[in-house]
Amino acid sequence: MKGAGWLRILAVVLSGLLVAGMFPPFDIGALAWVALMPLLWALGSMAGVRVGWKGFGLGFLAGTVSGLVQFSWLATVSSLAALLLPLYLAIFWGLFGMVVARMRVDGSGLGLAFCQAAVWAGLEWLRGWLFTGFSWNGLGVSLHESLVMAQGADLLGLTGLSLGLVFVQGLGVFALRARSWRRLELGVGIGVVALWFAYGKVRLGIESGLDTVPLKALLVQINIPQDAGQVLWSDLEIHQAYEDETLRALEGLKSADGGLSEKWPDWVIWPECALTGRILRTPEGEWATWQINHDTISQVRGAGPFSLIYGVNELEAEKKGDRIFMKSKGRAYNSIAAMSPDDVLQTYRKQHLVIFGETIPFVEAVPFLKKIYEQQSGMEFGGSFTPGDSLEPLPIRAGGVVIGAIPTVCFEDTVARLTRKFVRAGPQVILNVTNDGWFKESAAAAQHFANAKFRAIELRRPMVRCANTGVSAALDSTGSARGRILTDDQGSHFTRGALWVEMDVPRSASFSLYAVVGDWGIILISLAGLILALRKSKTRLGCAA
Repeated sequence: MKGAGWLRILAVVLSGLLVAGMFPPFDIGALAWVALMPLLWALGSMAGVRVGWKGFGLGFLAGTVSGLVQFSWLATVSSLAALLLPLYLAIFWGLFGMVVARMRVDGSGLGLAFCQAAVWAGLEWLRGWLFTGFSWNGLGVSLHESLVMAQGADLLGLTGLSLGLVFVQGLGVFALRARSWRRLELGVGIGVVALWFAYGKVRLGIESGLDTVPLKALLVQINIPQDAGQVLWSDLEIHQAYEDETLRALEGLKSADGGLSEKWPDWVIWPECALTGRILRTPEGEWATWQINHDTISQVRGAGPFSLIYGVNELEAEKKGDRIFMKSKGRAYNSIAAMSPDDVLQTYRKQHLVIFGETIPFVEAVPFLKKIYEQQSGMEFGGSFTPGDSLEPLPIRAGGVVIGAIPTVCFEDTVARLTRKFVRAGPQVILNVTNDGWFKESAAAAQHFANAKFRAIELRRPMVRCANTGVSAALDSTGSARGRILTDDQGSHFTRGALWVEMDVPRSASFSLYAVVGDWGIILISLAGLILALRKSKTRLGCAA
């Protein structure tokens, strides 16, 4: 291989590593503005026969390197998954490389940068949709700590931020190639960043001036250890821990005379699958629960009135006489249960199931898939959950106001196209219960939190999330936690405790373009970029500037 070939390989490996460095545990957000530049340079320098396939190979290499670093935490559950997921995601990088390597420039680099950005954004959207989708760690997530620049997510969603990042980097690479710091491309790039920053400042100002209602919540996190899906505590230990931690926190929120203070919570929230017993629900809405659940709930209810929200497994049931029984061959759901102070129950059933975690597609037709699951996870496959289908928010009272909770279980708070469907007029809060304990003390939970922040920005609704091992936090409609994160004295979210938060919930959310048009903005822009790329290229497939 000639020297130029080795230089391209080093460049794309560097890009893969830089992109991985943008996300936790490294979390170097500044890399967002330069990470793809080596890859764009390498792809733009290619010529000759089979340039498209060579570009695919370079893109695939960059994506594989990046994915192996980003998703190394999967090895805590499955070494096979830690290899296969990066290889699958690298295909999208490869497709990007295939198209970009064949692009041609005539005149300025504006058209080239637009095509590059549009193709990247389209592929990022596609991987978040295809086969139920995996949208985790889009380029824009790297801006999660850059509050001003993150505000643009309310226009075209998180992928719109990725579009902007690739466009700016594409202009930068073109300017460097031209060896002139006075070119149009450099000026446009600086102008885009300046407008981006100005928009963020304006949006932050708008969000700070909204009319709001208060919501007081208590988030209880136990930090129960797990080995993959196997919980290492007994049922009794788990329930006792939730009782003790909740009652201790509630006692601290009472006034000196033992009455309810102004800090008394409207909501008490426990994480995903917090209680080990099941809930039985009939089609008519009648319900019953395991005795161990009933005992725990009764204990904490004695402290005072509040709505109790927790994750639980829900089973289909039927009523016989005056008793409720589990239905034979009934369906099972991973659910959120919301119980009013007088124990009126409503549930949300998770819709976006984790493949090979909560469901195995075609497992009946291909039993070997079940064996793979059991070999990798070290536990027996107990059957798939059934996805829910309700798109109605959960109305939960806070003080004298009913707040619409946009329910999300586990990584559903990373799926923008789902949460958007729950948007309604009036005060709303995105509610998430999750358990990232599967992945022990890895970067998984921090990456999950970084991705979840953008739902609050995209929809301009605050978010409250309660996790088993973290990150338990409250976010305002700008995606800012403002210190409302449960951590220990060393700043680690891998801790046991309770966090009291007070949230300002807008009575009427400010305008969000993404809440109105969803992903259609990115889809149309991506199609426009692809069509432009098809007009001219080095081999009749590329981009005319």
